[in-house]
Amino acid sequence: MNQAQPVPKPASLAVTNAVFIGRSIRHSLRNVESLMMAIMLPVMLMLLFTYVFGGAIDPGGDYVNYVVPGIILLCAGFGSSSTAVDVATDMTNGIIDRFRTMPIRSLSIVTGHVAASLVRNLLATAIVIGVAWLVGFRPNASLAEWLGALGLIVLFILAFTWLFAAIGLVTGSPSAASGYGFMLLFLPYLSSAFVPTSSMPSWLQGFANHQPITPVIETIRGLLTGTPIGDYGWQAIGWSAAILVLALAWSAFSFRRRGGRR
Repeated sequence: MNQAQPVPKPASLAVTNAVFIGRSIRHSLRNVESLMMAIMLPVMLMLLFTYVFGGAIDPGGDYVNYVVPGIILLCAGFGSSSTAVDVATDMTNGIIDRFRTMPIRSLSIVTGHVAASLVRNLLATAIVIGVAWLVGFRPNASLAEWLGALGLIVLFILAFTWLFAAIGLVTGSPSAASGYGFMLLFLPYLSSAFVPTSSMPSWLQGFANHQPITPVIETIRGLLTGTPIGDYGWQAIGWSAAILVLALAWSAFSFRRRGGRR
């Protein structure tokens, strides 16, 4: 009698995640145009606001110290938005069906995109800060404050990258994912990223003061430049953590519906 073939043992979660993170990073390195755009666009916006609008907004010449935290989050948003397109591409080109035949944990496909996006975003953030230093950005943060700002940036990037990943899972095509994700990129413009919210019309101040971007920006600004943080620190952590938890749950649920059970 023929003996039954042994069922392959699923690869461990660590091995599966490592494989898909490597896959996503290689894809990022091959897509040089997308990587350059994620870096160059925030840099161009920083130069535009610093040299074109900065003199009118802050005649004292200190506007670059004000605007850099907002540019950092804008950079993170642009970098994270590509995750929606990458995930939607995988969900629609048939490769998910191929992965489902393998003894792997399929959600690691999405985890790989998120981890690669985090690496890209941190690289872009370092470049943006370096360019900002060249144009006059002078933070007075201690090592602990730099680490606190970096930790908050990482938490924010993870939260919004998983949110963009969830968008990529529920949309029907990469172009639709790009369109829906682009809507979130307007949030920094409706915050304290470029001007104080007190300078906005009264009907807009309520939204600007109570959306997730403003507390994150004000906390990073306070840590790097010494401006008052107040309650913004806890609000920034709370908003970012809540978005991360909801995005993870949304991603897991959506992937089970579209990509299989594992």
